[in-house]
Amino acid sequence: MPAVFAASSHGWRRENRFMPLNHVSAARRALEQDIMSTPSFLPFALPDIGEEEIAEVVDALRSGWVTTGPKTRQFEADFAAFIGGGVEAIAVNSATAGLHLALEAVGVGPGDEVIVPSYTFTATAEVVRYLGADPVFVDVDAATLNISPDAVRAAITPRTRAIVPVHFAGLACEMDEILEVARTHGLKVVEDAAHALPATYKGQKVGTLASDVTVFSFYANKTMTTGEGGMVVSRHADLIARCKVMRLHGISRDAFDRYVSKTPAWFYEVVAPGFKYNMPDTAAAMGIHQLRRLEGFARRREDMATRYDRELAGLPLHLPARPAQAGDRHAWHLYPVRLLPESGIGRDDFIVRMAEAGIGCSVHFIPLHRHPVWRDAYGLTPAQFPVADAAFAAEVTLPLYTRMTDEDQTRVIATVRTLLSA
Repeated sequence: MPAVFAASSHGWRRENRFMPLNHVSAARRALEQDIMSTPSFLPFALPDIGEEEIAEVVDALRSGWVTTGPKTRQFEADFAAFIGGGVEAIAVNSATAGLHLALEAVGVGPGDEVIVPSYTFTATAEVVRYLGADPVFVDVDAATLNISPDAVRAAITPRTRAIVPVHFAGLACEMDEILEVARTHGLKVVEDAAHALPATYKGQKVGTLASDVTVFSFYANKTMTTGEGGMVVSRHADLIARCKVMRLHGISRDAFDRYVSKTPAWFYEVVAPGFKYNMPDTAAAMGIHQLRRLEGFARRREDMATRYDRELAGLPLHLPARPAQAGDRHAWHLYPVRLLPESGIGRDDFIVRMAEAGIGCSVHFIPLHRHPVWRDAYGLTPAQFPVADAAFAAEVTLPLYTRMTDEDQTRVIATVRTLLSA
């Protein structure tokens, strides 16, 4: 039997048992498969991959160098140049890996606490546990669903080591306040920017602010993709150096340098118990061209979000927040709406009705305080997170991605209007 770790009121225990089966009925799964196989079904998200990406991946395969090598180095250099502000960039195999590396690099360890929002994906919190520290969950702002600076202040204890703000949906958090809290209390700030490429905050790109490290995601549904992958960026040379070492087994020398050297270069030392988090060249090859297309992607997402705003106005919906400062950029990874009480339809029923009309939607997020692993380990209750819990009950994310046509968006808008005007 596989070993699993379970949360209890006394911490974490190791159990030997099988994980429970998915309780979704066979009939439900069959219905979902039937919906997804319908020719006219509009999925919630699709990557936008062109011939340039495909050709670059083929070139990597033909080169004989498919793990971390020249294309990864090019992608890192290109990405650092795109972000600007004097940052260095380290490519990794996921944003989760990047967050783990970042928190390790800033010194998070056993006994520490790291403040995270409850309204996020579990990766934000799980990496804290990887290091033997405890995530401390806080509520979010009602308008933006970003972490609440006031909630952060209230959660600080002598054990607090770091804050992880999450730029929800692609809208930058209120970073000035968060950074001021961190300075006052001597805390590290690691930005979870999985949604936030290429968002800006007060005229600066996310990734160039005064935080210690920022981590981006290139998962399949993000604003650009490498299939799986992420990027760690920082201006701090010591943190970048630590991430480089820990990214590949704690080895003191880069494998690419050793293997392409024309003189004997086999010797290396393992200087730390590292991880296996490097990005392969096959993924970086995609990233090179996705990055070149990112500005076009961002403009298209902005246009689609603006159209949604315009044509869904007046319906019983809470539309997503926009940047507080004129001229700032929302990355529009997601378009999350919240049904108002007068909508006359519950969130779950709304999603089912959209699926029946051939349109995929999603929910962002099931708050972490509702998941058994965090709820049971830390005694969390919905009453502790009133904003996040109310948002979850009403939130539905509409499709928004660059492969959608104007006609696809017209169909989404018309269906939403029909459901909320009945």
